Amino acid sequence: MPRDVTKWIKQYARALGFDLVGVAPVQSPPHAESFLLWLAQGYAGVMDYLERTAGLRINPAAILPNARSAIVVGLNYAPAELPPTDYRIARYALGDDYHAVIREKLETLLCAIQALEPEAQGRICVDSAPVLERDLAMLAGLGWYGKNTCLINTQRGSYFFIGVLLLTMELEYDSPAQGGCGTCRLCLDACPTGALIAPYRLDARKCISYLTIELREAIPVEHREPMGEWLFGCDICQEVCPFNRPRVHQPMRAQPTREPRLQPRSLPKLAEILQMREADFAERFRGSAIKRAKWRGLIRNALIIAGNKRDPALRPLIEPFLRHEDPMLREAAEWAIKQATKEQAVGRASSGNATANSGDSSLRSE
Repeated sequence: MPRDVTKWIKQYARALGFDLVGVAPVQSPPHAESFLLWLAQGYAGVMDYLERTAGLRINPAAILPNARSAIVVGLNYAPAELPPTDYRIARYALGDDYHAVIREKLETLLCAIQALEPEAQGRICVDSAPVLERDLAMLAGLGWYGKNTCLINTQRGSYFFIGVLLLTMELEYDSPAQGGCGTCRLCLDACPTGALIAPYRLDARKCISYLTIELREAIPVEHREPMGEWLFGCDICQEVCPFNRPRVHQPMRAQPTREPRLQPRSLPKLAEILQMREADFAERFRGSAIKRAKWRGLIRNALIIAGNKRDPALRPLIEPFLRHEDPMLREAAEWAIKQATKEQAVGRASSGNATANSGDSSLRSE
């Protein structure tokens, strides 16, 4: 009976559009102790909600009484092409907010299961719920931990969301995923802020995704230039991963998403963002994960990108923030102006040296 029901559930989940589906027992996560140590070392930064819910995260059975099985699904979000922009957005945030997309699909799945088994109880967990999704996904065979701390599927790479449906039913469990990075350390070497302090260990306080989304205060100065042009999130450690890149004479592991709601939306130019008011922001990014940064955070990020670009055309859009009532935005604007000024000073010095060298050359030729 469990085998037949499990097979039916997996077929139904795939029919709903999930690219990966597996089943794991509801148990203490394999990396529970590592997670608690990570919190104790302060690597979570201001994400204090992780510590508040730590007890639930290491005991998923507490989220749903009598939970026996976890149906874990993966939904690919990789776009076929990145949309044209003058900044960078993490791939997962290019389409509609994934929370709503996955939750809707899992609600449909739960209703179908309860139609088959009326006594079954379920709890849907999509990112914001207090579970260690990657551990359950690993137990369900969806993927293994990479050195960049992302879950990697050997056949599909790492560009996929994870959703969990806890059930009070006993199902047939999959074997844990097997795989590894070997000696590869491309992600560690590519991280511009040094957030990957060791294989499998992320200091979130240095991570560009954390800095541009979770952090509500000023971004530390030492991380601003390394941020480059990332406005929301970061994909660098995934972009360099061999499991997300083309193989010789073989197709990409990370295939484009088939979900219409995850297709990239059109995005405003950086200049438009710098001129957005809060109401404009709320309307333009309605139904997008980008709203998580809030207007204040996105403007802060945009000012830093403007500073990194050192484009004189952006200066008139930066200057109004020098008089803004928010001290964080004033400081970000001041930094951006200084970056442009620094570039101009270097340019003048180089020009002066070139003129001097030219003069020396002409004297020698005489």
